[in-house]
Amino acid sequence: MQCIVNRRAQFSASHRYWLPELSEAENIEKFGACSKFPGHGHNYVLFISLAGELDKYGMVLNLSDVKHVIKREVTSQLDFSYINDAWTEFQQTLPTTENIARIIWQRLAPHLPLVRVQLFEHPELWADYIGNAMEAYLTISTHFSAAHRLAHPHLSNEENTEIYGKCARPHGHGHNYHLEVTVKGEIDPRTGMIVDLGGLNQVIEDYVVEPFDHTFLNKDIPYFAEIVPTAENIALYISNLLRSPIQELGAKLHKVKLIESPNNSCEIYCTESESDSVSASVNQPVLARV
Repeated sequence: MQCIVNRRAQFSASHRYWLPELSEAENIEKFGACSKFPGHGHNYVLFISLAGELDKYGMVLNLSDVKHVIKREVTSQLDFSYINDAWTEFQQTLPTTENIARIIWQRLAPHLPLVRVQLFEHPELWADYIGNAMEAYLTISTHFSAAHRLAHPHLSNEENTEIYGKCARPHGHGHNYHLEVTVKGEIDPRTGMIVDLGGLNQVIEDYVVEPFDHTFLNKDIPYFAEIVPTAENIALYISNLLRSPIQELGAKLHKVKLIESPNNSCEIYCTESESDSVSASVNQPVLARV
């Protein structure tokens, strides 16, 4: 039986975004605070996903062996290092999160049956790489607080209560929404980036966080005057808001995940998904409620 297993590892390291062919002013303009000398650091968290058949011992691989491979090939070399100098690959390209994930794949692929490398730079920024040449995924996590009422405008209070329960109460209720935006693109061989991170953060801030935060969605966002602001509809609307401006940055919006509460979340896939359970064309977003 085919199975995917995951192994977690971590390392602490520093890096710097700086291209010698650019002036100091150009580096600062392009990379902001990440260009500062002598660099900055992160506590990186790494997840390695491996696929294979279950053996007679009930394992895909002996995870103790996997642990030693990851340590030998990756963490022992990167932990407490300056990544720009630690690996020769970063003499020609910058150690961005997505680029580090790609090089980790290359280092581990000869030894392990990889299906995914996921690297967290910090809890609000991470990258996924699945072995497709220079293609990678970058996720930004953010949040906003808003109130809503689940009530269809053409139904009576009794009908809405029957469908939506407490969520149909006339004065609404609020959530601290947690939003994850995943983009997909080609890693630039020189900058190591699939998208300008500052630009992506600004798009999410301008199109979602600023207009949505501390609002009553039904009343303050015109779209939800007639559309019930369920988590699914909010996520779908956010995906429609972000698709074009992200494309203008040179990437594609891959997924929007909206976590309404610890118990409820949903995902909108905007490009073909590698998920076993969700697949969609670019022009037909698909929702998964988890």
